[in-house]
Amino acid sequence: MTFREKLESGKFVVTAEVGPPKGTDITEMVHHLELLKSKVDAINITDNQSAVMRMNSLSGCVICLQHGVEPILQVTCRDRNRIGLQSDILGAYVLGVRNILCMTGDYVSAGDHKDAKPVYDIESVGLIRTVAGLNNGKDLSGNDLKGKTDFYIGAVVTPEANPLEPQLMKFEKKIRSGAKFFQTQAVYNMERLKEFMKFARQYPVKIIAGLVVLKSAGMAHFLNTNVPGIRVPQELIDELKAAGKEKALDTGLNITARHIRQIYEEKICDGVHVMAIGMEDKVPLILERAGLL
Repeated sequence: MTFREKLESGKFVVTAEVGPPKGTDITEMVHHLELLKSKVDAINITDNQSAVMRMNSLSGCVICLQHGVEPILQVTCRDRNRIGLQSDILGAYVLGVRNILCMTGDYVSAGDHKDAKPVYDIESVGLIRTVAGLNNGKDLSGNDLKGKTDFYIGAVVTPEANPLEPQLMKFEKKIRSGAKFFQTQAVYNMERLKEFMKFARQYPVKIIAGLVVLKSAGMAHFLNTNVPGIRVPQELIDELKAAGKEKALDTGLNITARHIRQIYEEKICDGVHVMAIGMEDKVPLILERAGLL
């Protein structure tokens, strides 16, 4: 079964994330793909994540396919105009990519090329609408395509945004534009996630909960201070502090595994997306502790 077939059939899915290298050495990337391919249902390949220049997502997706991994192509609107975006998306389809995650993208000031000119010709809702048009055989100007695409269109939502109402309005816009599945921004408060899911279940879309692995109490504080839409509860910070420096990472792995297990057992949403930033080799251990392997 494909990733789309699994999600649409009601199977609980697990996805992970792998970043392309900043350079041409793909050894570590391939190692992570081989490590994860029998453990997860699909792997996101990031698109210049955090506005840091890396090898592009499309090349990473092709490498995934070569190693028997189903990829999810992440596409941001920051670096290309509508012509470039559509061109790359058509190329991805021809090369065998079938899943796409549409995002606006972090601003260039967050990355390593702060003097770069951001594009943002369209934003995430417009990008979703663009891919839906390509699926229907039309480009963004209404011209007919010689061969249409059939992407499974994904988007991002932030259940812990404050205030939440604008996020819910954009969530609805993304659905109307053609989104079929959502991966959430990192969630740590399961009760807040449940509240969001009461709203989300009104719509015929699949929701995959995003989980960022915490390495330390310091990382938790950093997320709370610097990343909008992420809120690590104080009790989790206290748990990491109590573990001490030597056991903080192991405690962070346990927290992620505990949340995965709760989401799975309580059927809170349709799957989990594990973001183990820089610790991709820990994902199998997390899934094992969660009881999913």
